[in-house]
Amino acid sequence: MKPEEKRFSLDLIDLTKKYGSPLFVYDTTIIQKQYERLMNAFSGVHVKLHYACKALSNLEVLKFIRTLGAGLDAVSIEEVSLGIRAGYQPDQICFTPSGVGFSELEEAVHKGVKINIDNLDMLELFAQKYPEYPVCIRINPHIMAGGNLKISVGHIDSKFGISIHQLPHLLKLVDHWNIPVEGIHMHTGSDILDTEVFLGAVEILLNAAKSFPNLKYIDLGSGFKVPYKEGDIETNIEQLGQTISTRMKAFYKEYGKEVDLIFEPGKFLVSEAGVLLTEVNTVKVSPSTLFAGVNTGFNHLIRPMFYNSYHHIENISNPSGNPRVYNVVGYLCETDTFAVNRRIAEIRVGDILSFRNAGAYCFTMASNYNSRLKPAEVLLHQGKDYLVRRRESFEDLVKLQKKTGLFD
Repeated sequence: MKPEEKRFSLDLIDLTKKYGSPLFVYDTTIIQKQYERLMNAFSGVHVKLHYACKALSNLEVLKFIRTLGAGLDAVSIEEVSLGIRAGYQPDQICFTPSGVGFSELEEAVHKGVKINIDNLDMLELFAQKYPEYPVCIRINPHIMAGGNLKISVGHIDSKFGISIHQLPHLLKLVDHWNIPVEGIHMHTGSDILDTEVFLGAVEILLNAAKSFPNLKYIDLGSGFKVPYKEGDIETNIEQLGQTISTRMKAFYKEYGKEVDLIFEPGKFLVSEAGVLLTEVNTVKVSPSTLFAGVNTGFNHLIRPMFYNSYHHIENISNPSGNPRVYNVVGYLCETDTFAVNRRIAEIRVGDILSFRNAGAYCFTMASNYNSRLKPAEVLLHQGKDYLVRRRESFEDLVKLQKKTGLFD
């Protein structure tokens, strides 16, 4: 088995022969390993995980993660519906929207899920219409826990959460409307590099929690960094778990009772469990650059262009070939670049390239730009492969469009 394929339970090239390419492949073994690693990092506290399904929302993936014991973090009413379709009970789903209309909160009430509110005006409106419905409050601690403004959401200029400096106003609203607050929440964003900074945000939230006497849970969000290449830094989950466990035990004594501690891992659970397999269409030499053109683009994997993210690329058809330096580019009519000056084993037309860390924020951010079709998804489970989303057809692309007869 080739180096990249050792990370997965089945031969990846065989999967492209069976299902075609481009192809997303996810391995449940890796998801379960990450889930257990996170759960085992804590001791002496009541930890629950709510999977952030915006990372990867395929129904079969949601069902598998449910079997591990996780709840669900949903950021749209459609994700709430997906969770219910996947078998989650309403009280296992926490709806954490931002910038939505009141109608979405009303629909969430009708579905019976937990609701996390991050807007003072919306909280007051909600309390007037649904005075007995318990809510969670999302606090913005004004902490920059990651280095990228696009994925760090706890800083002072973020649209997310109620500012910690508005806590006095928040408490007045809670007291005036007798709002049943069952939880308090924060999410500082993805790629937590400095655990000390994150722990500072935790301290801010725990201090705020003391103002709410009837909490059932405290939600610390997630954003744990995973490695994207050999030697890459990652969040030290074990160290973080030990430190937070110690702090929570002290908090239980300060607060007078024990509450659940919730985390919302998305990328941490599924990023390393996924690969995108793509075939090389062309190898092209310009006066200054050697290009490898593949049969995918940022319509399937937007992270390198959108976030300037790194995805390790391996030629699994020719892993022992002499390395050369390539720009790996897509097939869109755009500057569609996955990698610049990347050292990869010699690439030939027809080779299969594997893009690592394609489990999170890849298919869920895919589009039909250039009228390209979305790829298939395959789930590996207990040594077998299962097609969990078929490849789109041209008829799928046009089926929602309506003929008017105006120009026939």
